[in-house]
Amino acid sequence: MSTASIPETVRRLLASQPIELPIFHPVALKLQRMLSNYDFTVDEVAQVANEDMSLASQMLKIANSPMYMGRSKVATIKEAVIRLGAQQVINLVIAASQASAHTSSNQALDHYMKEMWIHSHGCALGARWLAHSCGMRGVADETYLAALLHDVGKLYLLKSIEKLVGAGVINSLFDDELILEIFDAMHVEQGYRMMQHWNFPAMYCDVIRDHHAEQWDTVNKMLAIVRFVNMACHRVGLGLKHDPDLVLIDTNEAEILDITDTQIVELESMLEESREVALEG
Repeated sequence: MSTASIPETVRRLLASQPIELPIFHPVALKLQRMLSNYDFTVDEVAQVANEDMSLASQMLKIANSPMYMGRSKVATIKEAVIRLGAQQVINLVIAASQASAHTSSNQALDHYMKEMWIHSHGCALGARWLAHSCGMRGVADETYLAALLHDVGKLYLLKSIEKLVGAGVINSLFDDELILEIFDAMHVEQGYRMMQHWNFPAMYCDVIRDHHAEQWDTVNKMLAIVRFVNMACHRVGLGLKHDPDLVLIDTNEAEILDITDTQIVELESMLEESREVALEG
């Protein structure tokens, strides 16, 4: 849809909102910085993760769900760090914080946020699975986080709308067409801006910037995985978009990753299962 059809005043208001809107939990940001700087010990990661007990409890709940851990249960954050590794624990903390961020007291906006969480959560699980399936086990955790955050710009835009509606600055009557139009026009630029502001590593920023781009770095396999799983989510209707006519095997991403029909069937089955896990969370 055309960017020009969005009222310019709405676009300007959304783009000018504070970057500190509640998109990322402070604990999650602190852990991400520790990991990015390679400056942490097991005890330090556990200590920071435990700074917010509600978040820590939610993280352990996610960690012990079948799609993450299977039969192997963890009882404490420190045990999780030792058993899973710092990157996966930080992923789980960010996932827990993102789950709690995707809520609104505005019923209409809450619907969009819930659907977005189902999409982002499924995309993250699917991307991790596909990284393993494509022989990229070594970057599976990083690919998970890139997929989890690929649509963070949409969350930012909804939080901006929520704030402006609450202040009476804009009308609360947003229909699906206008919301999707705002997303299409603005979510990439705003997500990329946010990730750079919070000093996330370039590999995550690049995925957010290019996950819809027509011209993209086809050598970047992490980006290819996120793009492919994002399309798979659209095909099965995981989130706000449903495009059942997408032929995934014919995509450029499938060719680059050498994906088979069998992998696609397994991926779609896993994405359907992830819907229930997200709703339980």
